[in-house]
Amino acid sequence: MEDTCRKYESEADKGSFYITTPIYYVNATPHLGTAYTTMATDTMARWQRMDGKDTRFLTGLDEHGQKVAQSAAAAGISPQEWCDRIAPKFKEAWKALSISNDDFIRTTDERHMRGVQAFWNALYEKGYIYKDTYDGWYCVPEETFFTAEQIVKKEDGTVVCPDCGRPLEFVHEENWFFKLSEFGDKLLAYYDEHPDFICPTTRRNEVISFVKSGLKDLSISRTTFDWGVPLPFDEGHVTYVWIDALLNYITAIGYGSDDPADQEMFAKYWPCDIHYVGKDIIRFHCVIWPAMLMAAGLPCPKKVFAHGFLLTKGEKMSKSKGNAVAPADLTAIFGVDAYRYYFLSDVQFGADGAISMDRMAQVYNSDLANQWGNLVSRVFNMCGKYFDGKVPEFPANQADAPNPLRDIAAGLYDRYKACMDVVDYSGAVAAVGELCSAANHYVEDSAPWNLAKSEETRDQLAAVSYNALEAIRSMALFYAPFMPNTSAEVFRRLSLEGAQETRRIQHCSKWGKLAAGNAVTKGAPLFPRLDAKVLTLADK
Repeated sequence: MEDTCRKYESEADKGSFYITTPIYYVNATPHLGTAYTTMATDTMARWQRMDGKDTRFLTGLDEHGQKVAQSAAAAGISPQEWCDRIAPKFKEAWKALSISNDDFIRTTDERHMRGVQAFWNALYEKGYIYKDTYDGWYCVPEETFFTAEQIVKKEDGTVVCPDCGRPLEFVHEENWFFKLSEFGDKLLAYYDEHPDFICPTTRRNEVISFVKSGLKDLSISRTTFDWGVPLPFDEGHVTYVWIDALLNYITAIGYGSDDPADQEMFAKYWPCDIHYVGKDIIRFHCVIWPAMLMAAGLPCPKKVFAHGFLLTKGEKMSKSKGNAVAPADLTAIFGVDAYRYYFLSDVQFGADGAISMDRMAQVYNSDLANQWGNLVSRVFNMCGKYFDGKVPEFPANQADAPNPLRDIAAGLYDRYKACMDVVDYSGAVAAVGELCSAANHYVEDSAPWNLAKSEETRDQLAAVSYNALEAIRSMALFYAPFMPNTSAEVFRRLSLEGAQETRRIQHCSKWGKLAAGNAVTKGAPLFPRLDAKVLTLADK
Protein backbone atom coordinates (compact mmCIF):
# COMPACT_ATOMS: atom_id res chain seq x y z
CA MET A 1 0.00 0.00 0.00
CA GLU A 2 3.00 2.30 0.48
CA ASP A 3 3.22 3.23 -3.19
CA THR A 4 -0.50 3.41 -3.83
CA CYS A 5 -2.24 4.99 -0.87
CA ARG A 6 0.09 6.87 1.42
CA LYS A 7 1.93 9.14 -0.97
CA TYR A 8 0.42 12.07 -2.77
CA GLU A 9 1.39 12.13 -6.44
CA SER A 10 1.01 15.29 -8.49
CA GLU A 11 -0.53 13.49 -11.45
CA ALA A 12 -3.45 12.47 -9.21
CA ASP A 13 -4.33 16.09 -8.47
CA LYS A 14 -7.69 16.88 -10.02
CA GLY A 15 -7.63 20.62 -9.36
CA SER A 16 -8.69 22.77 -6.43
CA PHE A 17 -11.85 22.59 -4.32
CA TYR A 18 -13.01 25.30 -1.91
CA ILE A 19 -15.82 24.58 0.54
CA THR A 20 -17.21 26.61 3.44
CA THR A 21 -19.62 26.52 6.33
CA PRO A 22 -21.49 29.70 7.21
CA ILE A 23 -19.58 31.48 9.94
CA TYR A 24 -21.41 30.98 13.21
CA TYR A 25 -22.62 33.79 15.40
CA VAL A 26 -20.46 34.20 18.46
CA ASN A 27 -23.40 34.69 20.84
CA ALA A 28 -24.32 30.98 20.75
CA THR A 29 -22.06 28.07 21.62
CA PRO A 30 -21.95 25.01 19.32
CA HIS A 31 -25.06 22.82 19.26
CA LEU A 32 -26.33 19.95 17.10
CA GLY A 33 -27.49 22.32 14.36
CA THR A 34 -24.14 24.07 13.87
CA ALA A 35 -22.33 20.74 14.27
CA TYR A 36 -24.55 19.22 11.56
CA THR A 37 -23.50 21.79 8.97
CA THR A 38 -19.86 21.55 10.01
CA MET A 39 -19.77 17.74 9.88
CA ALA A 40 -21.40 17.74 6.45
CA THR A 41 -18.80 20.21 5.20
CA ASP A 42 -15.99 18.22 6.75
CA THR A 43 -17.20 14.98 5.16
CA MET A 44 -17.29 16.55 1.71
CA ALA A 45 -13.87 18.14 2.23
CA ARG A 46 -12.38 14.81 3.31
CA TRP A 47 -13.86 13.10 0.26
CA GLN A 48 -12.57 15.72 -2.14
CA ARG A 49 -9.07 15.40 -0.68
CA MET A 50 -9.19 11.61 -1.00
CA ASP A 51 -10.37 12.01 -4.59
CA GLY A 52 -7.35 14.08 -5.53
CA LYS A 53 -8.56 17.66 -5.15
CA ASP A 54 -6.38 20.36 -3.59
CA THR A 55 -9.06 21.15 -1.02
CA ARG A 56 -9.51 24.15 1.25
CA PHE A 57 -12.15 23.96 3.98
CA LEU A 58 -13.12 27.16 5.81
CA THR A 59 -15.21 27.74 8.90
CA GLY A 60 -15.18 30.47 11.53
CA LEU A 61 -17.07 33.01 13.61
CA ASP A 62 -19.19 36.09 12.99
CA GLU A 63 -18.14 38.37 15.84
CA HIS A 64 -19.57 41.81 15.10
CA GLY A 65 -23.00 43.36 15.45
CA GLN A 66 -25.34 45.01 17.90
CA LYS A 67 -26.23 41.80 19.74
CA VAL A 68 -22.60 41.05 20.55
CA ALA A 69 -22.06 44.60 21.79
CA GLN A 70 -25.13 44.34 24.03
CA SER A 71 -24.14 40.93 25.43
CA ALA A 72 -20.63 42.15 26.21
CA ALA A 73 -21.96 45.26 27.93
CA ALA A 74 -24.31 43.17 30.05
CA ALA A 75 -21.35 41.00 31.10
CA GLY A 76 -19.27 44.08 31.95
CA ILE A 77 -16.53 43.31 29.40
CA SER A 78 -15.49 44.60 26.00
CA PRO A 79 -16.94 43.04 22.83
CA GLN A 80 -13.49 41.70 21.92
CA GLU A 81 -13.15 40.02 25.31
CA TRP A 82 -16.60 38.50 24.83
CA CYS A 83 -15.60 37.06 21.46
CA ASP A 84 -12.27 35.84 22.78
CA ARG A 85 -14.10 33.82 25.42
CA ILE A 86 -16.45 32.14 22.92
CA ALA A 87 -14.07 31.40 20.03
CA PRO A 88 -12.13 28.63 21.84
CA LYS A 89 -15.39 26.77 22.51
CA PHE A 90 -16.02 26.42 18.79
CA LYS A 91 -12.47 25.34 18.07
CA GLU A 92 -12.62 22.76 20.86
CA ALA A 93 -15.98 21.44 19.63
CA TRP A 94 -14.77 21.05 16.06
CA LYS A 95 -11.59 19.32 17.22
CA ALA A 96 -13.68 16.92 19.32
CA LEU A 97 -15.80 16.07 16.24
CA SER A 98 -12.69 15.42 14.10
CA ILE A 99 -13.35 18.44 11.88
CA SER A 100 -10.49 18.90 9.39
CA ASN A 101 -10.89 22.60 8.53
CA ASP A 102 -7.87 24.24 6.92
CA ASP A 103 -8.72 27.69 8.23
CA PHE A 104 -10.78 29.30 10.98
CA ILE A 105 -11.63 32.91 10.33
CA ARG A 106 -12.92 35.42 12.85
CA THR A 107 -14.44 38.64 11.58
CA THR A 108 -12.31 40.49 14.13
CA ASP A 109 -9.17 39.24 12.35
CA GLU A 110 -7.11 42.03 10.80
CA ARG A 111 -7.02 40.21 7.45
CA HIS A 112 -10.81 40.15 7.36
CA MET A 113 -11.30 43.78 8.34
CA ARG A 114 -8.74 44.84 5.71
CA GLY A 115 -10.56 42.84 3.04
CA VAL A 116 -13.99 44.24 3.98
CA GLN A 117 -12.71 47.79 3.66
CA ALA A 118 -11.08 46.99 0.32
CA PHE A 119 -14.39 45.60 -0.91
CA TRP A 120 -16.36 48.70 0.09
CA ASN A 121 -13.79 50.97 -1.50
CA ALA A 122 -14.26 49.02 -4.73
CA LEU A 123 -18.06 49.35 -4.65
CA TYR A 124 -17.83 53.02 -3.63
CA GLU A 125 -15.60 53.77 -6.62
CA LYS A 126 -17.95 51.88 -8.94
CA GLY A 127 -20.93 53.90 -7.69
CA TYR A 128 -22.93 50.99 -6.27
CA ILE A 129 -23.43 52.48 -2.80
CA TYR A 130 -24.97 55.74 -1.61
CA LYS A 131 -25.95 57.46 1.65
CA ASP A 132 -29.55 57.85 2.81
CA THR A 133 -31.73 57.56 5.91
CA TYR A 134 -33.18 54.22 7.00
CA ASP A 135 -36.59 54.16 8.66
CA GLY A 136 -37.78 50.66 9.40
CA TRP A 137 -37.82 47.60 11.61
CA TYR A 138 -34.79 45.71 12.90
CA CYS A 139 -34.48 42.42 14.78
CA VAL A 140 -31.45 42.58 17.07
CA PRO A 141 -31.33 38.81 17.86
CA GLU A 142 -31.46 37.94 14.14
CA GLU A 143 -29.47 41.07 13.11
CA THR A 144 -31.92 41.50 10.24
CA PHE A 145 -33.87 44.38 8.68
CA PHE A 146 -37.54 43.85 7.81
CA THR A 147 -39.90 45.85 5.62
CA ALA A 148 -43.38 46.91 6.72
CA GLU A 149 -44.78 44.12 4.56
CA GLN A 150 -42.68 41.47 6.33
CA ILE A 151 -43.34 42.31 9.98
CA VAL A 152 -45.88 40.55 12.19
CA LYS A 153 -48.26 42.55 14.41
CA LYS A 154 -49.70 40.82 17.45
CA GLU A 155 -53.15 41.52 18.84
CA ASP A 156 -51.72 43.79 21.54
CA GLY A 157 -50.02 45.90 18.86
CA THR A 158 -46.51 44.54 19.47
CA VAL A 159 -44.44 44.26 16.31
CA VAL A 160 -42.43 41.05 16.20
CA CYS A 161 -39.89 39.35 13.96
CA PRO A 162 -41.43 37.05 11.32
CA ASP A 163 -38.55 34.59 11.84
CA CYS A 164 -37.94 34.35 15.58
CA GLY A 165 -41.11 35.99 16.98
CA ARG A 166 -39.25 38.42 19.23
CA PRO A 167 -40.00 42.17 19.41
CA LEU A 168 -38.55 44.39 16.69
CA GLU A 169 -36.95 47.79 17.11
CA PHE A 170 -37.91 50.72 14.90
CA VAL A 171 -34.71 52.20 13.54
CA HIS A 172 -34.17 55.73 12.25
CA GLU A 173 -30.55 56.32 11.28
CA GLU A 174 -28.27 57.50 8.53
CA ASN A 175 -26.94 54.54 6.54
CA TRP A 176 -25.07 53.66 3.41
CA PHE A 177 -27.09 51.59 0.94
CA PHE A 178 -26.11 49.02 -1.67
CA LYS A 179 -28.01 49.26 -4.98
CA LEU A 180 -29.42 45.75 -4.76
CA SER A 181 -32.48 46.79 -6.78
CA GLU A 182 -30.31 47.01 -9.91
CA PHE A 183 -29.42 43.32 -9.84
CA GLY A 184 -32.77 41.55 -10.16
CA ASP A 185 -32.51 40.77 -13.87
CA LYS A 186 -28.81 39.93 -13.59
CA LEU A 187 -29.50 37.45 -10.79
CA LEU A 188 -32.36 35.79 -12.68
CA ALA A 189 -30.13 35.45 -15.73
CA TYR A 190 -27.39 33.92 -13.58
CA TYR A 191 -29.81 31.40 -12.04
CA ASP A 192 -30.97 30.46 -15.54
CA GLU A 193 -27.43 30.04 -16.86
CA HIS A 194 -26.30 28.12 -13.75
CA PRO A 195 -29.19 25.82 -12.77
CA ASP A 196 -27.05 24.09 -10.11
CA PHE A 197 -26.12 27.32 -8.34
CA ILE A 198 -28.93 26.91 -5.78
CA CYS A 199 -29.61 23.47 -4.35
CA PRO A 200 -31.86 21.67 -3.62
CA THR A 201 -34.34 22.59 -6.36
CA THR A 202 -37.05 23.62 -3.89
CA ARG A 203 -34.74 26.32 -2.55
CA ARG A 204 -33.95 27.49 -6.06
CA ASN A 205 -37.64 28.00 -6.80
CA GLU A 206 -38.03 29.92 -3.55
CA VAL A 207 -35.18 32.31 -4.39
CA ILE A 208 -36.34 32.90 -7.97
CA SER A 209 -39.83 33.75 -6.72
CA PHE A 210 -38.38 36.19 -4.19
CA VAL A 211 -36.21 37.99 -6.76
CA LYS A 212 -39.07 38.21 -9.25
CA SER A 213 -41.19 39.95 -6.60
CA GLY A 214 -38.74 42.87 -6.70
CA LEU A 215 -35.58 43.80 -4.82
CA LYS A 216 -35.04 46.86 -2.67
CA ASP A 217 -31.76 48.60 -1.94
CA LEU A 218 -30.01 47.25 1.14
CA SER A 219 -28.64 49.12 4.15
CA ILE A 220 -25.00 48.14 4.53
CA SER A 221 -23.92 50.29 7.50
CA ARG A 222 -24.95 51.17 11.06
CA THR A 223 -24.28 54.30 13.11
CA THR A 224 -26.02 53.60 16.45
CA PHE A 225 -23.12 51.47 17.71
CA ASP A 226 -19.46 51.04 16.80
CA TRP A 227 -18.79 47.28 17.11
CA GLY A 228 -18.11 46.47 13.48
CA VAL A 229 -15.76 47.04 10.58
CA PRO A 230 -15.53 50.82 9.94
CA LEU A 231 -16.39 52.06 6.47
CA PRO A 232 -13.13 53.45 5.08
CA PHE A 233 -14.76 56.46 3.45
CA ASP A 234 -17.18 57.62 6.17
CA GLU A 235 -16.16 57.90 9.82
CA GLY A 236 -18.86 56.81 12.27
CA HIS A 237 -20.32 54.11 10.02
CA VAL A 238 -19.63 50.41 10.62
CA THR A 239 -20.49 47.59 8.23
CA TYR A 240 -23.87 45.88 8.71
CA VAL A 241 -23.05 42.57 10.35
CA TRP A 242 -24.57 40.33 7.67
CA ILE A 243 -22.59 42.04 4.92
CA ASP A 244 -19.47 41.83 7.05
CA ALA A 245 -20.08 38.09 7.55
CA LEU A 246 -20.63 37.25 3.88
CA LEU A 247 -17.30 38.74 2.92
CA ASN A 248 -15.43 36.20 5.05
CA TYR A 249 -15.54 33.73 2.16
CA ILE A 250 -13.16 35.87 0.14
CA THR A 251 -11.17 37.65 2.85
CA ALA A 252 -10.09 34.26 4.24
CA ILE A 253 -8.40 33.36 0.96
CA GLY A 254 -6.56 36.62 0.47
CA TYR A 255 -8.99 39.18 -0.97
CA GLY A 256 -7.81 42.71 -0.22
CA SER A 257 -4.23 41.69 0.53
CA ASP A 258 -1.14 43.07 -1.19
CA ASP A 259 0.83 39.92 -0.41
CA PRO A 260 1.51 37.98 -3.66
CA ALA A 261 1.01 34.68 -1.80
CA ASP A 262 -2.49 35.79 -0.72
CA GLN A 263 -3.31 36.95 -4.22
CA GLU A 264 -2.20 33.60 -5.59
CA MET A 265 -4.38 31.80 -3.05
CA PHE A 266 -7.40 33.88 -4.02
CA ALA A 267 -6.85 33.16 -7.71
CA LYS A 268 -6.52 29.46 -6.93
CA TYR A 269 -9.63 28.94 -4.80
CA TRP A 270 -12.16 31.53 -5.93
CA PRO A 271 -14.89 31.04 -7.02
CA CYS A 272 -15.96 28.77 -4.18
CA ASP A 273 -17.17 25.29 -5.14
CA ILE A 274 -19.81 24.95 -2.41
CA HIS A 275 -21.16 27.17 0.35
CA TYR A 276 -23.10 25.06 2.87
CA VAL A 277 -25.81 27.06 4.67
CA GLY A 278 -29.04 26.48 6.55
CA LYS A 279 -32.20 27.13 4.58
CA ASP A 280 -33.07 30.10 6.81
CA ILE A 281 -30.18 32.18 5.43
CA ILE A 282 -30.53 31.30 1.77
CA ARG A 283 -31.60 34.80 0.65
CA PHE A 284 -28.44 36.33 2.07
CA HIS A 285 -26.31 33.78 0.21
CA CYS A 286 -28.24 33.44 -3.04
CA VAL A 287 -29.48 37.01 -3.55
CA ILE A 288 -27.40 39.55 -1.64
CA TRP A 289 -24.06 37.75 -1.86
CA PRO A 290 -23.97 37.13 -5.63
CA ALA A 291 -25.26 40.66 -6.26
CA MET A 292 -22.40 42.06 -4.17
CA LEU A 293 -19.90 39.99 -6.10
CA MET A 294 -21.36 41.06 -9.45
CA ALA A 295 -21.07 44.68 -8.36
CA ALA A 296 -17.41 44.16 -7.46
CA GLY A 297 -16.69 42.38 -10.75
CA LEU A 298 -15.93 39.07 -9.03
CA PRO A 299 -17.16 35.58 -10.01
CA CYS A 300 -20.09 34.13 -8.08
CA PRO A 301 -19.81 30.85 -6.14
CA LYS A 302 -20.44 27.69 -8.13
CA LYS A 303 -23.02 26.31 -5.71
CA VAL A 304 -24.94 27.20 -2.56
CA PHE A 305 -26.43 24.15 -0.86
CA ALA A 306 -29.11 25.02 1.70
CA HIS A 307 -29.86 22.12 4.01
CA GLY A 308 -32.93 21.67 6.17
CA PHE A 309 -33.40 21.88 9.92
CA LEU A 310 -32.89 19.21 12.54
CA LEU A 311 -36.23 18.76 14.29
CA THR A 312 -36.80 17.56 17.83
CA LYS A 313 -40.45 16.84 18.58
CA GLY A 314 -41.39 18.68 15.39
CA GLU A 315 -39.55 21.92 16.21
CA LYS A 316 -36.40 23.43 14.75
CA MET A 317 -33.44 23.01 17.08
CA SER A 318 -32.23 26.39 18.31
CA LYS A 319 -30.90 28.07 21.41
CA SER A 320 -33.85 30.48 21.55
CA LYS A 321 -36.32 27.57 21.73
CA GLY A 322 -34.40 25.96 24.54
CA ASN A 323 -34.05 22.64 22.71
CA ALA A 324 -30.44 22.97 21.54
CA VAL A 325 -28.30 19.99 22.50
CA ALA A 326 -24.52 20.09 22.84
CA PRO A 327 -22.70 17.58 20.60
CA ALA A 328 -20.68 16.38 23.60
CA ASP A 329 -23.90 15.14 25.24
CA LEU A 330 -24.32 12.58 22.45
CA THR A 331 -20.69 11.77 21.65
CA ALA A 332 -20.25 10.78 25.29
CA ILE A 333 -22.80 8.00 24.68
CA PHE A 334 -22.31 7.01 21.05
CA GLY A 335 -18.78 8.13 20.26
CA VAL A 336 -17.71 10.69 17.66
CA ASP A 337 -17.84 8.50 14.55
CA ALA A 338 -21.24 6.99 15.33
CA TYR A 339 -22.54 10.51 15.94
CA ARG A 340 -21.21 11.63 12.56
CA TYR A 341 -22.55 8.54 10.84
CA TYR A 342 -26.08 8.94 12.18
CA PHE A 343 -26.56 12.58 11.25
CA LEU A 344 -25.16 12.16 7.75
CA SER A 345 -26.71 8.82 6.85
CA ASP A 346 -30.11 8.80 8.51
CA VAL A 347 -31.03 12.46 7.88
CA GLN A 348 -31.36 13.24 4.18
CA PHE A 349 -29.12 16.25 3.66
CA GLY A 350 -31.16 19.08 2.18
CA ALA A 351 -34.47 18.19 3.81
CA ASP A 352 -35.70 18.73 7.36
CA GLY A 353 -34.92 15.71 9.51
CA ALA A 354 -36.53 14.44 12.69
CA ILE A 355 -33.94 13.16 15.16
CA SER A 356 -34.31 11.16 18.36
CA MET A 357 -32.23 9.22 20.84
CA ASP A 358 -34.16 6.03 20.08
CA ARG A 359 -33.50 6.27 16.35
CA MET A 360 -29.83 7.09 16.91
CA ALA A 361 -29.47 3.97 19.08
CA GLN A 362 -31.28 1.87 16.49
CA VAL A 363 -28.93 3.00 13.70
CA TYR A 364 -25.90 2.52 15.94
CA ASN A 365 -26.76 -1.05 16.88
CA SER A 366 -28.01 -2.08 13.44
CA ASP A 367 -25.51 -0.49 11.07
CA LEU A 368 -22.40 -0.11 13.17
CA ALA A 369 -22.41 -2.70 15.95
CA ASN A 370 -24.15 -5.57 14.12
CA GLN A 371 -22.89 -4.95 10.59
CA TRP A 372 -19.65 -3.00 10.24
CA GLY A 373 -18.16 -3.60 13.69
CA ASN A 374 -19.17 -7.24 13.81
CA LEU A 375 -17.76 -7.90 10.33
CA VAL A 376 -14.37 -6.47 11.27
CA SER A 377 -14.26 -8.43 14.54
CA ARG A 378 -15.17 -11.82 13.08
CA VAL A 379 -12.94 -11.53 9.99
CA PHE A 380 -9.91 -10.26 11.94
CA ASN A 381 -10.48 -12.99 14.53
CA MET A 382 -10.71 -15.56 11.71
CA CYS A 383 -7.40 -14.29 10.32
CA GLY A 384 -5.74 -14.69 13.69
CA LYS A 385 -7.18 -18.16 14.22
CA TYR A 386 -6.46 -19.65 10.81
CA PHE A 387 -3.49 -17.65 9.46
CA ASP A 388 -1.47 -16.64 12.53
CA GLY A 389 -2.71 -13.05 12.31
CA LYS A 390 -1.40 -12.44 8.80
CA VAL A 391 -3.14 -11.60 5.53
CA PRO A 392 -3.09 -14.89 3.55
CA GLU A 393 -1.77 -15.13 0.02
CA PHE A 394 -4.66 -15.36 -2.43
CA PRO A 395 -4.36 -18.82 -4.04
CA ALA A 396 -3.90 -18.73 -7.81
CA ASN A 397 -6.21 -21.71 -8.23
CA GLN A 398 -9.08 -19.66 -6.77
CA ALA A 399 -8.85 -16.84 -9.31
CA ASP A 400 -11.84 -18.05 -11.32
CA ALA A 401 -14.04 -18.86 -8.32
CA PRO A 402 -17.18 -16.72 -7.89
CA ASN A 403 -16.32 -13.55 -5.97
CA PRO A 404 -19.39 -11.44 -5.20
CA LEU A 405 -17.40 -9.03 -3.02
CA ARG A 406 -14.96 -8.19 -5.79
CA ASP A 407 -17.88 -7.63 -8.17
CA ILE A 408 -19.64 -5.19 -5.80
CA ALA A 409 -16.40 -3.40 -4.90
CA ALA A 410 -15.54 -2.93 -8.58
CA GLY A 411 -18.26 -0.33 -9.04
CA LEU A 412 -18.17 1.21 -5.58
CA TYR A 413 -16.04 4.23 -6.49
CA ASP A 414 -18.38 5.26 -9.32
CA ARG A 415 -21.55 4.75 -7.25
CA TYR A 416 -20.14 6.58 -4.25
CA LYS A 417 -18.76 9.46 -6.30
CA ALA A 418 -22.06 9.88 -8.16
CA CYS A 419 -23.80 10.35 -4.81
CA MET A 420 -21.21 12.77 -3.43
CA ASP A 421 -21.33 14.81 -6.64
CA VAL A 422 -24.98 15.62 -5.88
CA VAL A 423 -24.44 15.94 -2.09
CA ASP A 424 -26.30 12.71 -1.35
CA TYR A 425 -24.60 11.53 1.82
CA SER A 426 -27.24 8.90 2.57
CA GLY A 427 -26.74 7.40 -0.88
CA ALA A 428 -22.97 7.30 -0.50
CA VAL A 429 -23.24 5.53 2.85
CA ALA A 430 -25.79 3.10 1.41
CA ALA A 431 -23.35 2.22 -1.39
CA VAL A 432 -20.73 1.20 1.18
CA GLY A 433 -23.40 -0.50 3.26
CA GLU A 434 -24.25 -2.73 0.31
CA LEU A 435 -20.72 -4.11 0.33
CA CYS A 436 -20.80 -4.44 4.12
CA SER A 437 -24.02 -6.44 4.03
CA ALA A 438 -22.71 -8.62 1.20
CA ALA A 439 -19.49 -9.29 3.11
CA ASN A 440 -21.40 -10.43 6.19
CA HIS A 441 -23.50 -12.77 4.06
CA TYR A 442 -20.41 -13.97 2.21
CA VAL A 443 -18.68 -14.99 5.43
CA GLU A 444 -21.81 -16.70 6.69
CA ASP A 445 -22.45 -18.54 3.42
CA SER A 446 -18.79 -19.55 2.95
CA ALA A 447 -18.63 -21.01 6.49
CA PRO A 448 -14.84 -20.66 6.93
CA TRP A 449 -15.08 -22.61 10.21
CA ASN A 450 -16.03 -25.63 8.12
CA LEU A 451 -13.38 -24.97 5.45
CA ALA A 452 -10.76 -24.92 8.22
CA LYS A 453 -11.51 -28.53 9.13
CA SER A 454 -9.76 -30.00 6.08
CA GLU A 455 -6.48 -29.39 4.29
CA GLU A 456 -8.30 -30.02 1.03
CA THR A 457 -10.26 -26.80 1.45
CA ARG A 458 -7.31 -24.76 2.74
CA ASP A 459 -7.08 -22.75 -0.48
CA GLN A 460 -10.79 -21.95 -0.34
CA LEU A 461 -10.34 -20.79 3.25
CA ALA A 462 -7.48 -18.52 2.21
CA ALA A 463 -9.54 -17.06 -0.64
CA VAL A 464 -12.54 -16.41 1.60
CA SER A 465 -10.34 -14.79 4.24
CA TYR A 466 -8.50 -12.62 1.72
CA ASN A 467 -11.73 -11.52 0.03
CA ALA A 468 -13.30 -10.55 3.34
CA LEU A 469 -10.20 -8.62 4.44
CA GLU A 470 -9.96 -6.84 1.10
CA ALA A 471 -13.64 -5.89 1.27
CA ILE A 472 -13.01 -4.43 4.73
CA ARG A 473 -10.08 -2.42 3.38
CA SER A 474 -12.27 -1.03 0.62
CA MET A 475 -15.09 -0.17 3.03
CA ALA A 476 -12.69 1.57 5.40
CA LEU A 477 -11.54 3.80 2.55
CA PHE A 478 -15.05 4.88 1.62
CA TYR A 479 -16.27 5.16 5.20
CA ALA A 480 -13.30 7.43 6.05
CA PRO A 481 -14.95 10.78 5.13
CA PHE A 482 -17.84 9.90 7.46
CA MET A 483 -16.01 7.98 10.22
CA PRO A 484 -12.36 9.04 10.01
CA ASN A 485 -11.29 7.69 13.39
CA THR A 486 -12.79 4.25 12.84
CA SER A 487 -11.22 3.92 9.40
CA ALA A 488 -7.85 4.96 10.83
CA GLU A 489 -8.20 2.25 13.46
CA VAL A 490 -9.16 -0.41 10.90
CA PHE A 491 -6.14 0.51 8.81
CA ARG A 492 -3.90 0.37 11.88
CA ARG A 493 -5.14 -3.15 12.57
CA LEU A 494 -4.39 -4.07 8.94
CA SER A 495 -0.88 -2.58 9.25
CA LEU A 496 -1.85 0.14 6.76
CA GLU A 497 -1.46 3.23 8.94
CA GLY A 498 -2.32 6.43 7.11
CA ALA A 499 -4.18 4.76 4.24
CA GLN A 500 -7.26 6.91 4.88
CA GLU A 501 -5.17 9.96 3.97
CA THR A 502 -4.78 8.88 0.37
CA ARG A 503 -5.26 11.40 -2.40
CA ARG A 504 -5.82 8.59 -4.91
CA ILE A 505 -8.87 6.68 -3.71
CA GLN A 506 -9.96 5.73 -7.23
CA HIS A 507 -6.68 3.88 -7.65
CA CYS A 508 -6.29 2.69 -4.06
CA SER A 509 -9.76 1.15 -3.92
CA LYS A 510 -9.11 -1.19 -6.83
CA TRP A 511 -9.48 -4.82 -5.81
CA GLY A 512 -6.45 -6.84 -4.72
CA LYS A 513 -4.17 -4.14 -3.27
CA LEU A 514 -4.06 -5.62 0.23
CA ALA A 515 -0.58 -7.13 0.56
CA ALA A 516 -0.24 -10.70 1.75
CA GLY A 517 1.73 -11.05 4.97
CA ASN A 518 0.46 -7.85 6.59
CA ALA A 519 -0.08 -8.32 10.32
CA VAL A 520 -3.75 -8.22 11.34
CA THR A 521 -4.76 -7.25 14.89
CA LYS A 522 -8.23 -8.14 16.13
CA GLY A 523 -8.51 -5.48 18.84
CA ALA A 524 -11.54 -4.47 20.87
CA PRO A 525 -15.00 -4.13 19.27
CA LEU A 526 -15.21 -0.95 17.17
CA PHE A 527 -18.81 -0.36 18.20
CA PRO A 528 -19.85 -2.18 21.38
CA ARG A 529 -23.61 -2.72 21.47
CA LEU A 530 -25.54 -0.22 23.55
CA ASP A 531 -27.78 -1.73 26.20
CA ALA A 532 -31.16 -0.41 27.25
CA LYS A 533 -29.83 0.80 30.61
CA VAL A 534 -27.33 3.18 29.00
CA LEU A 535 -29.98 4.62 26.70
CA THR A 536 -32.51 5.04 29.51
CA LEU A 537 -30.01 7.01 31.56
CA ALA A 538 -29.04 9.10 28.53
CA ASP A 539 -32.66 9.91 27.74
CA LYS A 540 -33.08 11.42 31.19
